[in-house]
Amino acid sequence: MELREARRRIEERAELHAFISISSEEGAGTVVAVKDLVDVAGMVTTAGGVILPNQPAKRDAPVVQRIRSEGCLIAGKTNLHEFAFGVTSTNPHYGNVLNPHDPGRVAGGSSGGSAVAVAAAMCDWAVGSDTGGSIRIPASLCGVVGFKPALGTIDLTGVVPLSWSLDTLGPMAPDVERAARAFSIMSGEAVSTEHVARPRLAVPAGWVTDLDAPTERAWRLVSEGVPEIDFVDRARLFSTGLTILLVEAATFHRRWAGEFPEKYGSDVLAHIQRGLGVLAVDFEEALRERSRLVEASARAMEGVDALLLPATAIVAPPVDSGNEVREPLSRFTRPFNTTGQPVVALPAPVRRGGLPVGMQVVGRTNADTLRAALWCEREWRNLTP
Repeated sequence: MELREARRRIEERAELHAFISISSEEGAGTVVAVKDLVDVAGMVTTAGGVILPNQPAKRDAPVVQRIRSEGCLIAGKTNLHEFAFGVTSTNPHYGNVLNPHDPGRVAGGSSGGSAVAVAAAMCDWAVGSDTGGSIRIPASLCGVVGFKPALGTIDLTGVVPLSWSLDTLGPMAPDVERAARAFSIMSGEAVSTEHVARPRLAVPAGWVTDLDAPTERAWRLVSEGVPEIDFVDRARLFSTGLTILLVEAATFHRRWAGEFPEKYGSDVLAHIQRGLGVLAVDFEEALRERSRLVEASARAMEGVDALLLPATAIVAPPVDSGNEVREPLSRFTRPFNTTGQPVVALPAPVRRGGLPVGMQVVGRTNADTLRAALWCEREWRNLTP
């Protein structure tokens, strides 16, 4: 894609609020959109809020340096849920990121702008971040591929944090193969997509419940014949990760929230205040519990290559939805920020005209997870929804 064409498409679909700022770069190369948590030299980093200094970054974050070293060009900085602290990408400062399949619905968050940029062909691929599902949720709702690498794979220097124990960066792309190439660019880790064999897939027993009708229909289609295995309790993984996220986010925002509460959206301010109310003993127990859960999850994965799960329990909800959508959107994603495992979210087959439904492939290593997802993507092309 040429930058000129990318900018034309961004302007044509400006009502989707996918971007906060557009670069002034010129040249030829792969066009990449970068979530506006990540420093890009010469561009202001807002993190989707209005509190950070309104000054251009002096240098690229290391991940952007890697992207540029491979000949990529930056289209601009994508919109997001304020400070990455939400699952819808409704943003009171830069406009709500709208779903290109139905602009009356959310794009998902917090990497909503990156997902929309890919889904609406405003770039070749995009950079997102994921702390509780922020790559996988918008990928699922917008019908693109999102990859959350194993925790610690990609350098987070020059990235505004949400929760430093859980944050990850990863690519969003139109398909798994391009996501794998983008991941290799971001990380330097080679991933072969040749001679992909059938992975040993399994479903965590008792995990998949209370899906809406479109998601249930897609889930039955792709999970038919996949065996169940005993896995760590979903609720324990979810609550442990949420406690850690709330406390670490509140620690980062504590001073600003006290001095400038009016500069936050009401939902984000409420999350910060909730984090400030968590007892130190509960945070310490969550950290200890997390170590136990990581070990138990690794043991449970013995004998399988990847888990198969829905990415979200519902399709994209209306823009005016409230906090009630937070749990069904993050129900199946947050547990794997707790374990730190690599996860690919990819589209499932849906009926013509239906809203996108995403599935997760949860693995043990980055390369094997991407290869398992590529096998699923190819096999699902033969399924009739």
